[in-house]
Amino acid sequence: MTRTSLSREEVLETAGALVRQHGPAALTMRKLAAELGTAVTSIYWHVGNRESLLDALVERTVRELGEIRPHGRTPAARIVSVATALRRELRERPHLIAMVHERGLTERMFLPAQQALVHEVHRAGLRGAAAARVVRAVQFQVVGHVLVERYRERAPAQHPGEDELWHTAPAEHDPALARALARPPDPERLFAASVRALVDGLLAQPR
Repeated sequence: MTRTSLSREEVLETAGALVRQHGPAALTMRKLAAELGTAVTSIYWHVGNRESLLDALVERTVRELGEIRPHGRTPAARIVSVATALRRELRERPHLIAMVHERGLTERMFLPAQQALVHEVHRAGLRGAAAARVVRAVQFQVVGHVLVERYRERAPAQHPGEDELWHTAPAEHDPALARALARPPDPERLFAASVRALVDGLLAQPR
């Protein structure tokens, strides 16, 4: 049964879900209409053609990443919260982020998160180049971590793997280290520890 009412926001929400799950190649106007239970002509009426729809999804993604808000009792905790939220947003929508990048809007997408970081770095007492260094370092840490996570998830099975390599590799007489490196990493804990150490170290630099 064809729907009699539909909003532009519903179209974008459903289209975004399709892209998140299957990538932009899977997004056709016919498939989107089927998902929404409406006619293809209705999709065109709300969002235009497919390129216009992709452009709207890109703008929506940029806007959603602009909604990151810091929380915490100290500037350091609030900076870490921005980094954590940014990582989560990038992890949840890799295909949409790739579309943003392909359209040359990556810097604009990151600007709101950078502005939130600037505010917290200023609250911590840093200004000028020292403050800029914190903002850039946190951004690079987040993006680099996400890229490594994506690489490890999508890489083929490794032979030999870390467990085999560290079973026999020299670890400078530190068997506990070898056992730890032989186990799969916990990305959540590793990110939290590394970004906190980075922020604490950068905020401790001379004013």
